[in-house]
Order: sequence, then structure tokens, then C-alpha cells
Amino acid sequence: MRNSNVAGRDFSGVASRQGRALGVAAVAGLAGLCLARPAAAAPAPGADAPMAATPTAASDSTEVAGVRIDGKRVADPSSSKFTAPLVDTPKSVTVIPSKIIEQTAATSLTDILRTSPGITFGAGEGGQPLADRPFIRGQASANNIFVDGVRDTGGQTREVFDLEQVEVVKGPDSAYSGRGSGGGSINLSSKTPKAETFARGSVGVGTDEYVRATADVNYAINDSVAVRLNLLGAEGNTPGRKGVEFSRWGVAPSLAVGLNGDTQMTVSYYHLDTDQTPDYGIPLLTKTTEPRTASGILAVDPRSFYGVADRDYQKTRSDIVTFAIDHKIDDDLAVRQVVRYSKSLNDYIVTNPGDGGVAQLVNGQWWMKRGTKTRWNPTTTVAAVTDLHGKKTLGGLEHSFDLGLELSREENRNATYSTFTTSGAACPAGFTIAANTLASLGAGDCTLVYHPNDKDSWTGIINRGPASRNVAKTAAVYGFDTIKFGDRWLLNLGLRHDHYESAGVDVATTQANGVFTSVTYTPRHGSWDFTNYQAGLVYKPTEHASLYVSYGTSSTPPGISGGDQNANTATGSGNLSSTQLVPEDSKSVEAGAKVNLFHDSLALSAAAFKTTRKNAQIQVDNGVYAQVGEVEVKGFELGFSGNVTPKWQVFGGYAYMDSELVRGAVTVAANGGVVTNLNTGDPLANTPKHSFSSFMTYKITRRFSLGGGAYYVSKSFGGNQGGAGGGTNKVYAPAYWRYDGFASWTINDQVDLQLNVQNLTDKRYIMRTNGVHHADPAPGRQAILTVNVKY
Repeated sequence: MRNSNVAGRDFSGVASRQGRALGVAAVAGLAGLCLARPAAAAPAPGADAPMAATPTAASDSTEVAGVRIDGKRVADPSSSKFTAPLVDTPKSVTVIPSKIIEQTAATSLTDILRTSPGITFGAGEGGQPLADRPFIRGQASANNIFVDGVRDTGGQTREVFDLEQVEVVKGPDSAYSGRGSGGGSINLSSKTPKAETFARGSVGVGTDEYVRATADVNYAINDSVAVRLNLLGAEGNTPGRKGVEFSRWGVAPSLAVGLNGDTQMTVSYYHLDTDQTPDYGIPLLTKTTEPRTASGILAVDPRSFYGVADRDYQKTRSDIVTFAIDHKIDDDLAVRQVVRYSKSLNDYIVTNPGDGGVAQLVNGQWWMKRGTKTRWNPTTTVAAVTDLHGKKTLGGLEHSFDLGLELSREENRNATYSTFTTSGAACPAGFTIAANTLASLGAGDCTLVYHPNDKDSWTGIINRGPASRNVAKTAAVYGFDTIKFGDRWLLNLGLRHDHYESAGVDVATTQANGVFTSVTYTPRHGSWDFTNYQAGLVYKPTEHASLYVSYGTSSTPPGISGGDQNANTATGSGNLSSTQLVPEDSKSVEAGAKVNLFHDSLALSAAAFKTTRKNAQIQVDNGVYAQVGEVEVKGFELGFSGNVTPKWQVFGGYAYMDSELVRGAVTVAANGGVVTNLNTGDPLANTPKHSFSSFMTYKITRRFSLGGGAYYVSKSFGGNQGGAGGGTNKVYAPAYWRYDGFASWTINDQVDLQLNVQNLTDKRYIMRTNGVHHADPAPGRQAILTVNVKY
């Protein structure tokens, strides 16, 4: 058991790690029980891969990669805010169906979004949580993640066991989602009860002690009532990393009443518990005074792990309760009401290899003192969303519309831990430690830079400090309309107005010898009103194709632009310290084309775009700040999804992004002089110029399929807050190609085997870097064999 040597630790609300292996074994056993065929139920041919956009599931023989061959439909977004099919929506939207999630053996949001080019992930640092931090078209989008259309707040590491599909909207979309960073948004569409009985399950085992078991059971009590239960248990080690392990378990029951009637009620609960070793990767050039490498990342063994098993941990928990009612008023009008309560916790202590001071050369070897980053971050959200949607003909024009109201309250608390060492790995004679570091971290806890020992013992004092608190409230109204002009033209309009308030108390603390010695509380409050819109004109040369131009806007209130959870003040710095900042504004112009081929079984898309973000607070002179910062991203994107032939399935795309800091902060020299716009013209952090993804499978025989994935990401600079080029360090993650392998064998109608080899060539690449302290190596090669069973 970890952390047995820790004194004074407060683990309020955090589950113990004991019983880890039992959790997976228990879920695997339950999966086996659930897969026992119900005596009174006939086999469910539609149970293989239901889609959120489809009322009933497609049979296994006619559905590949989320495409219903018999229904002649490709996957569409699940939200009623999309008032036209995907092919007629004048915006870049990627729908990642359940079949792709399953075939790629994805288990996390990072795994899923790898298949969508133009999306990267940022490192947790500089006030950002160690959690999911996607960047969409160069903009931090951790605050733009939704579950079934409702914002999913709080720093989290998300799972996929209860997902039907993932929908990515790219470009400023505040008309859809409200406040946001301007890059886009991600909606996770959950599994819901169906009017049929089926059972599915899987058990996977692999290298690096990988074990994963899931179960998905749907039981139709009668024609109108059904229940569904999804279960997860998983554990393993991270391939290519020393001592980095994880365990997870989850449960997601749901009940639907009125499935075949005019009024349907759904109640669902989702729980996920994770316990893992946090990993801040390897140091950067700033750690030593040795000559820098080209990328600025130290040339250490990529397996090197700098953490301490006796101290480091990350535990997360998520609980979501949702109540939804869908009522059909008539054939052309319906209303939907969703009420949600959710609570999440992100709790961790992680060793930061670049945060304990610069390494020192002692007796011919480089030594470093370990530093830490810590967080205790519970978030509670209550939200209610109402949508009135349908079709009406007015003035001879056909309107497909959605009108809505959104109310939400989000409470976010944030505290840090002391990590004072009383006994740990000794520092060598001659190693000096600064007085402030001694007061906060204690003596000892040293390791070799090029040969770190993750088995070092550690004993110390861990206390949780007082927490800051922030409450964010949103009240918004919105409307969308797709107006049809004859058979060729569509006009897509969207408008949303938000009233957003953020109030709370910031906490500043000092500590000595593991005890918090002083606390300063600073109250703050801010409120903003902003209106965003979108407009798109669509021309349809054929029934299954479209050409479009569109314009969209987004607003980013202070405190959410960097991906942290509503935790910054509403006022600015320096001369703006008593001035409430205005939201940053983003706008995008996009032109594109979409077509569905082969009886709507293959979707192709192409889009060119230009996105500009303004009003960022920057320093413009010595001690002078103004909201004049500006960034720009322009480029184009190609996408493909579906079946080229009944045997050949494809999914992926290519994105080109030319990003630039148009106007950034000046650098003030020590003598008070000003070096103007040092980083102006630099590319943005986490914004590679080229990214490509492709996952394909081919059915060689009726029972045997082969395939795999190819992924390319060009050089990508790092940065704490999404700034340019990682500041003056110019640290970047080098370009890389990655390949995955896939094979499946259908034993019979109920059982199939699936083999995935992730990172087939064992490519050692850097998947992200924060640009100042550390770089995160990607996992190495891993083979996973999965048995899938269905009834």
C-alpha cells in the first residue's frame, strides 16, 4: 500500500487504493454473470453498436464504424441545437462513433481525440490541473467539455466505457456552448436505454499487466420501459514508463420510461473512480547548465521516472445524476428538459522534475532535488437546460429550429498540500539548498538527473491548506434556425445571450516545515453579459452534398482561458488591478464542402478557416497592461468517415494550422528598458502546423479483419498558458509518426477476438511539453487481446 510513511495527511473523500485487483476481478465476474443470456429474451440483433443519432441500433452485419449501411445514414450530432444533418451543417464537426472507440481500444479522452486531427493536449502546469486539457485549433479547451449537452466542469481524467459517440465542434462556437476559449467544444454522448434486450461484454488482457473488463446490459421490461447498466474495471502499467500504474472502476445505470410514447423520461447515474501514479515526465534544458538539445528536452532515458511511490498519487472521482424528459407535442414540435447534479474530485501530489531548483554537478554527476505540484479540487455543478425544437413552415419557408434556456451554478474549491520531507533520499555532500526551499520542502529527497530512482523511500508531513472558493452562475437564452430556400439553399442562424457571474475568495498561504503559517483571503466578484452568433449559407449541388461559408463568434470571460476552472480574478494586473476585464473575443470565417457517398455510407469533408482571438491582457510597457493581445490561426482541414466499400472502413483526416502571436506582451529588461514584442510572430503553443490521423480496417474474409492506424504530428511548441513558443525557451516536442495495429476474428455470432498493438514500432516520442519544466513521453508499445461477447 502506498503512502504508509506519510504523517498528517488529510484524505477527506478519497477512496483507499487497497483492493485494487479485486475491483477488476469483481467487475470481470459481474460481466460474465451479466452476459448469461436472459431466459425470456430473444437475441438482440441491434445490440452491437447503437448510435445516439439513431432511434434503434443497427445489426452487426450491416454496421461498420458507426455507419448504418441498411439505414443509409452516417452519424449525426446528438444535440437538437444542430438543426440540420451533419452534411448540411456549415461548420467543421467530427463525430467519432462507438465502433471507432471500440476498434482502436481507446480508454481515455486522449485516446479518442487522437483520431481527430487539429487537437492536441497540454501538460498540467502553471496553475493548470493535472487532468484532460485538450487544445482545439490552438486554444485551450478544458472548459469546453460537455456530457450530453451539459457542461462538464472540474479537472478530470475521463473514461469511455459509457460513451455512445464523441462530437467535436471546431472553431468559435459560443452560440452552441456559451462561454468558451474560441477553439471549439467536445460533447460526450452517453449510452441510454433502448427498447430491446441485449447484453455485451469484453475482457481484455495485455502486456504491462493490462486488464480491462466491461459489461453493457440493456433489458426491455416492456415496450415502453427499459433499463441499462454499464460496468468497468481496469488496471495496468504505462508501457515504456517505470512505476507508472493505474486502476479504475465505474458504474453507469439508467432507466427509461415511455420509449414508444410521446413522453419519455430517462434517469441516469454515472460514477468513475480512478487511482493512478501521476507522471510529469522528464526534465527540460532548464534543469542543468549542459548544452541544450535541439528541442530543449534533456537527453535522458525516456523510461526515467522522477516520482516517489511513497508519496505521489492521483485519485479522481466523478458522480453525475441526470434527469431528462422528452415530450412530443405533435409531429413537428417537441420539448426536452434536462436537470443535472454532478460532483467531481481531482486530488494529487506529483513530482515535478523541474520544480526543485536547478540541478547541481557534484563529483561528476548531476543531482536534482525533487519538487512537487499538488491539488485538492472538488467541483459541484447543478444545471438545467430546456429545448423547444421542431419544424414549421412560415411564409412559405421551411424552418428547422431549436429554442433554449440554460441555467447553471458551478462551485469550485482549490487547495494545495504541504510536502515537507522529514526523511528521504539523501542529497550528496556539497549539494546546496536555498533557504526558502528548505522551509517548504525540507532537506533530502534528491536523485540523479540521468538515473532517477523511483524506489527511493520518503517520509514527510502532508497537510492540506485552506481552499479558495469560486461560484460561477450562468443564465442563457439561445436560438437556432435552418431555413430552407427551395431545394438548393439553406441559411443556418444561431444566437445566444449569456449572463455570467463569478464570485469567490482567493487564498494565499505561506508554510514552514509542512505547516501552513499564514493565510490571506481576497474576495472577488465579476459579472459579464455577452452575445454571440453564427451564420452560415449552404448550397446543395446534390441531395447528399453541400458547399458552405460561415461566420461564428465566441466569448472568453477572465479566468477560464488557460484551462483552469474559473479560478482567476475578474480584474487585471498593474494599472488594471481595479478594472474588471472584458471577455476575450474570438471570431472565425470558414468555407467548406461536405459530401456523403455510396448511399450515405461514406462522409467526406473539407474546410478552410481563419480564427482570430483578441482582447487578451498583456503588458505593453513597464508596469502598464492593456487588453490588446491578439492571436490568429488559419489553415484547412480534411476529414473522412465511413465505408469506401462494404469491407473497407476508414476514419481520420488531416489538419494544417498556421498559428501566430499577432501581438503579445513586451519584455521588460532589468534596467527598466523595454524590448518590444519579443515573441510576436511566434507560433502558438500546442499548435502543430501539420497533423494527420487515419484508422482503417479491411474485412479479408467473412470472419477475419485486419487494419490499423497511422498518426503524424509535426513539431509543437510548449507553453504554460498557451502563449507563443513556450516563452523565450523555445522548447518543443519534435515531430513524430505513430502506428497502431488491429486484427479481429469472429468466432461465431456471439463471440469475437480483437488484437490491438498500440505504438506498433515502439516509437519513443514526446506527446506534450509545458515549455518550462517538463516533457511527457508517450507510452511505448503495448499488445492487448480482447474477447468480446454479445447476446
